[in-house]
Amino acid sequence: MTGDPVRTAPTLPLPSGPTSLCFDKDDFMKDNFDIDRFVMECRRRVPLEDLRDDLNVYLKILRSAMIELINKDYADFVNLSTNLVGMDKAIGSLKVPLEQLKEEVQKVRSAMEEAKAAAEEKLKKRQQIKDKKVCLQRLINITQSVDKIERLLGIQTNGDAGIESGTGNSGQLDGQLIERVATEFNKLQFYVTKSKGLPLVEIIKPRIANITTTLQYSLEGSFLDGVEQNNIDVLRQCLRTYALIDKIKDVENLFRNHVVKPYMEEVISEQFLKSNKQGLQGMYAKILEFIPTHCRLLREVTSKHTSGSTEVVRGFDFLVNAVWPEVVSNIEARTPSIFAPGNPDVFHANFLTSMQFLDQFERLCGSQASVKRHRDHPSYHTFMTKWSLPIYFQIRFQEIAGAFEGSLTLAFSKSTESSKFLLHSTETLWSSLRRCWDKDVFLFPLCHRFWKLSVQMLMRYSTWLDEAYTQEAINHKESLEHKAKTQNDRPSTPNEKVMSSISNIQIDGRSTPTPPTTPLVTIRQILSLITDAEKLVSLVPDLFDKEIKPRLQFKESDADTFRDCFTDCCEAVSSKLPQFREYIVEDVRNLCSVHLKLVNDIPRLYRRTNRDVPSKPSSYISNLVKPLRMFVEEHSDILGEKQKFDICHQVFIGLAQQYYTMTSDVLTSVKKMEDSLKRLKKVRGTEKSSGSQGMSDDDKIRQQLILDIDSYGDQLVNFGLEKKDLESFQKLLELSDEAKSSMTSRQS
Repeated sequence: MTGDPVRTAPTLPLPSGPTSLCFDKDDFMKDNFDIDRFVMECRRRVPLEDLRDDLNVYLKILRSAMIELINKDYADFVNLSTNLVGMDKAIGSLKVPLEQLKEEVQKVRSAMEEAKAAAEEKLKKRQQIKDKKVCLQRLINITQSVDKIERLLGIQTNGDAGIESGTGNSGQLDGQLIERVATEFNKLQFYVTKSKGLPLVEIIKPRIANITTTLQYSLEGSFLDGVEQNNIDVLRQCLRTYALIDKIKDVENLFRNHVVKPYMEEVISEQFLKSNKQGLQGMYAKILEFIPTHCRLLREVTSKHTSGSTEVVRGFDFLVNAVWPEVVSNIEARTPSIFAPGNPDVFHANFLTSMQFLDQFERLCGSQASVKRHRDHPSYHTFMTKWSLPIYFQIRFQEIAGAFEGSLTLAFSKSTESSKFLLHSTETLWSSLRRCWDKDVFLFPLCHRFWKLSVQMLMRYSTWLDEAYTQEAINHKESLEHKAKTQNDRPSTPNEKVMSSISNIQIDGRSTPTPPTTPLVTIRQILSLITDAEKLVSLVPDLFDKEIKPRLQFKESDADTFRDCFTDCCEAVSSKLPQFREYIVEDVRNLCSVHLKLVNDIPRLYRRTNRDVPSKPSSYISNLVKPLRMFVEEHSDILGEKQKFDICHQVFIGLAQQYYTMTSDVLTSVKKMEDSLKRLKKVRGTEKSSGSQGMSDDDKIRQQLILDIDSYGDQLVNFGLEKKDLESFQKLLELSDEAKSSMTSRQS
């Protein structure tokens, strides 16, 4: 049944719009119309606001056109239901012809399926016949190949499966005959593989096994003769035959058992290690001598890198598959002592010597592919796993980390005179860091562990600094409490207190109070600790660049990452030092600040005592800096210029702050007293009569404080500091200026 194709209703043209529109109305009717692309193209020409306005204008035009269209065909829309009367009958009249057509189509389809099934059955039978013919041909080829090979090898058979020995020349076949037999044997193997499981193949298997044995016997004899006589032509022909019959592993094992094994059993032994002057290195050298002596011709035949001929027999690797496994097997069985990690120095030397031997062996492999096969070989992994590297590292860890941890128990003991550090603990840490990367300790496979140990020791040192400071703070508090109790029982003068405190910080001082449970760390020891830590932090980057980086052998980008890690460790150490420096500053400042109490005595010295106007600073100013001067002189051999400057700077800042507070209190008290007297005189009416007298007691007090502040500034300069750099001293100067102003106003 045919009919006209379905016709689509004609598309009505869109109504035209004003020419000022920013788009073409026909774009909406294109099949590939895309809204996003339409908006982007319009946006290039006009702003989005204009596009919106134009679209609204055209929308109104479309609505008007649609209304006109409906109005034009209004009668058709209204009469649509009337025009459809009788459609059910028309549709029902088509049902019978369509059902008849359906039955005819189904009959044709059934006939086609039956014809298709019959054709497929015939094709299947035909394919089975073809497969049987191919199988039969393979069986014929198998019998023909077996007969031909037996004839070439001189093997005679009786009956169906009876086998008799050959004519006597089966073990003395010439090279060309062996190659012919190998070619035919290769075909035979292919046919047997394809015909596996067939009865005829099972029957003929004994004959095939006999052929295999005879052929291998002939090949083994020819190969060993070629090796013994250094006959490269025979070796090439034998290896080519082995490759042809896919027996490469057999000839490699043959070479290993008959040539490699006797030699290695003679060389690899504990007795050889003891008798040879070079020890393990001499044994490895003797092993390597085997390769040029006994493997030269085989390498020439099988490797294009060593062969002068263009004819290379590929697929063989006697060094990797024959020599190396036998070497590892004998080393593992006959010289196990070289793997013993009990003596780390001997183990280290044996490991380096063995790795050097590995490198030399791989250089003899001749190609990157051979080296890769060597590293993928099970014997290679066996050899590498025999080295107890974790145990070796554990021993080294106990040596290195144990020595460092032990030094922290007596961390403040002096180092040797030849050391670049002052304390034994810092010297031990430095030597431990260097020992991790020493050529007699470091092993590259353990680089990650030695790196971790180095970082751990630096961080342990950083943690210990915190612990040491905390313990020292506790001891210092207990010591102060003990001093306070002792001094309450036996009062002493301020000077005696100062000298007693100073003697307590001296290393060799004889005057010591009853010690607390844990002996106090001296100021000298703390200074030594700070100096050592700063020197250690300065030396670590040089250690990384000169010793660590060359041993790790990484890219420059990775080197920056590792360097940053070491830098972070050094910063962790440096971050612990300010607390020790502040401890020293506080201790020295406390000794100095004892004399500041005399500031409160100045009003007593001048009030109602009729003393002369002060012309020189008080004696307490020179005594104020005496503990600091003694500290600097006593520790001049330890203090660097920067350390000296920092400590003096912090001490003077703290003293200036205390000095400011006490002086301000005195001046405030003087001011209050002065104002009180002024009010009293005003009440008594004696204010005018007192104006003819000389400098008042209050101004004398102010004058003395001004002289003292100026002298304090001179002392500050004597210690190499700048007055303008100390904000707290600037406040003192402002206080001095205020005192001068008060004197001026008073005199006026």
